[in-house]
Amino acid sequence: MTGEKKTLLENFISLGALQIVSYVIPLISLPYLSRVLGVEKFGLVFFAFAFMAYFIILTDYGFGLSATREIAVNRHNQNNLSNIFNSVMLIKFVLLLVSFLILSLACWFVSKLRADWIVFQLSFLMVVGNAIYPVWFFQGMERMKYITFLNILSKSIFLVLIFIFVKQESDYIIVPLLNSMGFLVAGIIGLGFAIREFKIKLYVPKWNSLKKQFKYSSEFFLSRVSLSMYSNTNTFCLGLIGSNVMVGYYVAAEKIYQAIAGLQTPLSGAMYPFVAKNKDIKTYKKWFKVAVIMNLFICLFVYIFAKLIISAFYGIDMTEAYKVLRIFCVIALITFPSILLGYPLLGALGHAREANGSVIIGSIIHIIGLIMLYALNKMNIYTIACMVFITESVVLGIRVYSAWKYKLLKESI
Repeated sequence: MTGEKKTLLENFISLGALQIVSYVIPLISLPYLSRVLGVEKFGLVFFAFAFMAYFIILTDYGFGLSATREIAVNRHNQNNLSNIFNSVMLIKFVLLLVSFLILSLACWFVSKLRADWIVFQLSFLMVVGNAIYPVWFFQGMERMKYITFLNILSKSIFLVLIFIFVKQESDYIIVPLLNSMGFLVAGIIGLGFAIREFKIKLYVPKWNSLKKQFKYSSEFFLSRVSLSMYSNTNTFCLGLIGSNVMVGYYVAAEKIYQAIAGLQTPLSGAMYPFVAKNKDIKTYKKWFKVAVIMNLFICLFVYIFAKLIISAFYGIDMTEAYKVLRIFCVIALITFPSILLGYPLLGALGHAREANGSVIIGSIIHIIGLIMLYALNKMNIYTIACMVFITESVVLGIRVYSAWKYKLLKESI
């Protein structure tokens, strides 16, 4: 095995371990929280988390893709590494301040948010932790083991504290605080470790450097915003227009779906810098085929036992969510190959515009669909899930066409 492929395998294993822990812990904590907090408070907490996802996207500003690629290309140039690192972190800090201002104004003027403002303010600390955690840097340096260790640490802290402090429905206010603590611990340790281990020199970068990083990442940011339009917006709309109970049902099913779809994260995270640097399509195709076949069997299993899975994990009160989960199982058959065709292939080989464009077009279709559902008074957990299916199908179709158009799956490009 070559050095490059060995690094790819190590990164895949590290991210795989992280992904397992990332979904095993929620599968332990979420059933506990749904039973202790009840459907309504459970829905409120995750409504707040859905709102924070917008600020996480804003503060990330696409750097998870753009800066990762920049770091991968410049990993052997110490001066460039420091310049990229400082530029990205300063931009993130400014965006963090803007995010807090927006949140404060929203909690002041929107009555539904004002009633539970403390839940949203405490949840914002997770945005801070996420912003200062340089996951993009570790991915670009292909040192995923650091990401694995720190994330396992933060999520384990959250899990243990949940069982210690959350004992009754009135403790719902503690959940966002404990969740945020996990993000903050990982963020602070990760930031310090990156600076020390890779000898990053801290300074205020020049305006041209800031402008370059901001402009380069703008296209990736637009894609991330578009993606949230047909993922995070669903939960947010249900919480804002519907009830926290509806949010609870939807989140219960969506979390299991995300666990299925998230199985591609280790592979896509490891393949993106690998393909960008080595252009090894033969290795990419092998991993792609195995991953898609495994995903098929997992989706079939979850679909068949959906009702049992929901009842066992979340309790009898959440049983209604199994119908939504079955829709999500069908969606997962689409999203899995779509994600692997996106940035690990199109983005890595210089066609980020096509990868981003597919998401932008999908988001436009999704928003139009949500507006129509609202106008027809048909917006509910089932119709929104069906809308996600339509949107993801469009994204996959565009990415398949782009890969065919540019002949990217040929082993010599």
